[in-house]
Amino acid sequence: MDNVGNSVFCLLGAVFENGTVMVTPIDLFLLQVMATSGLGAAAALSLAREGFYVVLAGRCKDLLSKTMVEIKQEDTDAHVKAFQVDLSSFQSMLKFKSSLQQWLLDSDMHPSIQLLINNAGILATSHRYSVEGYDQMMGTNYIGAFVLTNHLLPLLKDSYIPSRVVNVTSFTHRCVSNMQVDEETLFANHSSLPKAYPFAQVYESTKFCLVLFSYELHRRLRLVGGSTQVSVMAADPGAVSTNIMRELPLPLSNLAMTTLKFLGLLQSSEDGVKSILDAALAPPELSGAYFFGGRGRTIASSVLSYDSKLAEKLWNSSCKLFHN
Repeated sequence: MDNVGNSVFCLLGAVFENGTVMVTPIDLFLLQVMATSGLGAAAALSLAREGFYVVLAGRCKDLLSKTMVEIKQEDTDAHVKAFQVDLSSFQSMLKFKSSLQQWLLDSDMHPSIQLLINNAGILATSHRYSVEGYDQMMGTNYIGAFVLTNHLLPLLKDSYIPSRVVNVTSFTHRCVSNMQVDEETLFANHSSLPKAYPFAQVYESTKFCLVLFSYELHRRLRLVGGSTQVSVMAADPGAVSTNIMRELPLPLSNLAMTTLKFLGLLQSSEDGVKSILDAALAPPELSGAYFFGGRGRTIASSVLSYDSKLAEKLWNSSCKLFHN
C-alpha cells in the first residue's frame, strides 16, 4: 500500500526559490536511499527528469544497479550514483554518511544537502531484530529516519540555499489513538509477548512516530531555533500499489488490494508520488505542513499527531538511543 524499503535523501538546487534562481543540472543533487522499487523509484525518476543529480542508496546492490539502468533508459541525460546502506543499522548509516561526504569532496561538489526525503518502509509479519537488538520494522521505518536525519543535519544547515526534510508517512498513522513513547515501549522486544507479533499495530506506530518527528523537528529548527534555513514537510502518498504487503498471505493481500481498488482508493506509484514531489518542491514557508493527494494539497493529520508534549517525549526517548 505504501512504499517498501525506500527512503529518499535529496540534494537539490534552487527549486525552493520557485525557479527564480537558475542552476545547471550538476548543481541539482537528489540522494535517494533504498530507492529500488515503488514510490522511491518513482520519486527518483521524476526528480531525475527535473535535472537533479540522483544518488540511490539501498541494501541490495543488484536492485540499485537495476534502478540506475532504468532511470538512464528513461532519461539518458540523468546523473545517477548508488551507495549501499541499511537503515536498521547504526554502523551502516555512519559508514554511508562518511562515504557520501567523501564522494561529494572527490566530485568537487558543495559539501551540503539541500533535500532529504525519508521514505523507508517495511511491513514485517514476524519477529525480526536489528543489529542493535530492537524491532527491525520500528528501526527501518522510524528510528533509521530519526538517526540518519540527525547525522545529516549539519550538511542540511550548511546548504548554500534553503534546505528541506520530507518525511513520507502513511494514512495508517490515524489508526493510533493512544501510544506510549518511552524507551521501553518504543524499542520493545515483542518476542517476549505471549501473543503473535502485532505487525499491523507496530507498522501504524512507526508511521505515527514519523509524523510526530516531522512536527517536532519543524518546531525545533524553525520555531525554537528561529532559523528558516531548513524546512520540514510530511507527505502521505495514500494507498499505493507497491509490494509493501509481500509478506502477507496471498489471499489476504489480494483481498486488501481488490477492496481498495473497488473503492477507488488504490493508486499507481506514479500517482502516489505526487504528494512527495509536492512536499519536496513547495515553498519553504509551508514548513510543518502535511501533503496529501497531489496538486499541492495539504490536510490535517490525526488529532493525536499534534500533541506537542508527546512529540517532545518521543524526541527525547529517541535521542537517548541516538547518543548511546
